[in-house]
Amino acid sequence: METDPVRIEAGYDIAFNCAQEVPMVLMLSVHPSRWPDLLTEHQIRFSPSVASRDYLDGFGNVCTRLVAPPGLLEVRNRFMIADSGTPDDHVPGAEKHDVDSLPSDALVYLLASRYCDTEKLNNLAWSLFGHIKGGWQRVQAICDYAHERIEFGYHHARGDRTAAEGHEERIGVCRDFAHLAITLCRCMHIPARYCTGYLGDIGVPRDPAPMDFSAWFEAFLGDRWYSFDARHNKPRIGRILIARGRDAADVAISTTFGRTQLVRFSVVTEELSEGCEEVSETSLFPTRECHEASPTPQFA
Repeated sequence: METDPVRIEAGYDIAFNCAQEVPMVLMLSVHPSRWPDLLTEHQIRFSPSVASRDYLDGFGNVCTRLVAPPGLLEVRNRFMIADSGTPDDHVPGAEKHDVDSLPSDALVYLLASRYCDTEKLNNLAWSLFGHIKGGWQRVQAICDYAHERIEFGYHHARGDRTAAEGHEERIGVCRDFAHLAITLCRCMHIPARYCTGYLGDIGVPRDPAPMDFSAWFEAFLGDRWYSFDARHNKPRIGRILIARGRDAADVAISTTFGRTQLVRFSVVTEELSEGCEEVSETSLFPTRECHEASPTPQFA
């Protein structure tokens, strides 16, 4: 089915209150793989102005270093990006590999990590999914299970919940769906990695809740990585990747080395209508309470 390209306006308005000078690492920049799709300048703006510098971490994500001054630091960006308008790929014939035939750089995504405690879910995974044939079918069954197992709610957010705890508590936010699905995939010897970025309500009914960054995951099947989303559990349009890693610990929005308080956290991701040529600098961001925000890097 042919789809029309779309243009997406995205960005954020985040503010920290710092008791003293605080070194920070932000992970807020669009992933380098999406740079060719940018239609406008993509630049983090700080108020007050501070010096910052970027680097690539070990996973290829753009991180921004700075020292925040005492008081309020506002961090903003607003940009336009092109997207194919095509939903996530659906390739039922994609097969899993024997571990020995996997690319070496995929092996790290089979291992336990901070939030993906495979040793606690290994027996469960094999009892539930060991009989399923086909790589794609096994990953989809895992997504179905996580989707049904966890109840979504922003008030369920907890920054230190592991996959096993999410499975036991049966509540969470998008990161908890991703962590559970990633962990179950790794138990089944399917490499899986955590993704964070923007996901607007494109091609689906509009969610009345304020926008937030989103989490999904990628599984290595056949000869490439494929996107899966255990929270929504359906192909979606317009994912804008910010960062990938083993789990949420690798892709924190902000990492602070001192006492700070997150006082504002707003995200926008909107499909632009035909005839809209400029990014709006003055439009308002709906604001979500700051209980779910976690630390991360960025690009200036």
